Amino acid sequence: MNTEKTYTLRDLETTEFSGTPLAVIGHPIQHSVSPAMHNAALAKLRETDSRFIDWAYYRFDIAPEDFAQALALFHKRCFLGLNLTIPHKVQALDLIQGISPDAQSMGAVNTLVWNELGYDGFNTDGYGLSRGLELDLGVMLKDANVILLGSGGAARAAAVQCVLSGCAQLYVGNRTPERLQNLLTVLGGVAGSTSTQTFALNDLPQDLPECGVVVNATSLGLQASDPAPIDVAQLPAGWKVYDMIYNPTKTALLEQASARGLPIANGLSMLIHQGARSLELWSHSAVDADAMMTAACHSLKLPPRYA
Repeated sequence: MNTEKTYTLRDLETTEFSGTPLAVIGHPIQHSVSPAMHNAALAKLRETDSRFIDWAYYRFDIAPEDFAQALALFHKRCFLGLNLTIPHKVQALDLIQGISPDAQSMGAVNTLVWNELGYDGFNTDGYGLSRGLELDLGVMLKDANVILLGSGGAARAAAVQCVLSGCAQLYVGNRTPERLQNLLTVLGGVAGSTSTQTFALNDLPQDLPECGVVVNATSLGLQASDPAPIDVAQLPAGWKVYDMIYNPTKTALLEQASARGLPIANGLSMLIHQGARSLELWSHSAVDADAMMTAACHSLKLPPRYA
């Protein structure tokens, strides 16, 4: 089977995916390098363990209105593991069997594991984000000041991770007040001492601390024409900017932050480490994150780097 192709619901209905299939599901999904990095990690696993000889990872574009039907088909086709990205991370909660405590707190799942009755849900986004911030920007979430942009599934995971990690102040901004309230409801069930404040994306909070990190969890930046979700000029000079989007590698938000001289990083490191944790859940084996990073950089035509 071709692991570079983007498959559809129709393909899922009519095609036999032999061996042990895995997949990422999103809409849109063409930009995803998850197949390249997961298949590279599987190749490394095969070098020392014959269990993985027939494992392969695919990419599916599934619209939200087709997701429930598709998930049932993925289960019937015995896809051992699924990664979920925009816009399916929250929608899946009503369609799965069990959910891990961290994913329950986050109100979103990005990793599904097959069982006889359905799928169990996990969330590795928070782990991936914390590793990405630490490796790329030297930011530890404990005692940090964080501006989080967005309130969808990825933002929920990030917000909960911030609270669980003990960040000092969390500012959450979104275009839709109702969705902000939903995220605050999620945070209400998480024990922690983090102070939380909400704001509209076009109106950054006043009197921000001198230092902190902005984390973009919105979809603004996926398209080349997308504007930056906030006015970077309003940030104090000691702030850093992390955009969960990794393709394109430099969004308008990162361009503007870089022009101001602020340290920046995109979401590639987050993708790698959340992906490695997902593959560990499916394989019950240690995963080579460097192999995943090398494959992702090759797909994105970037210079090689380490995870």
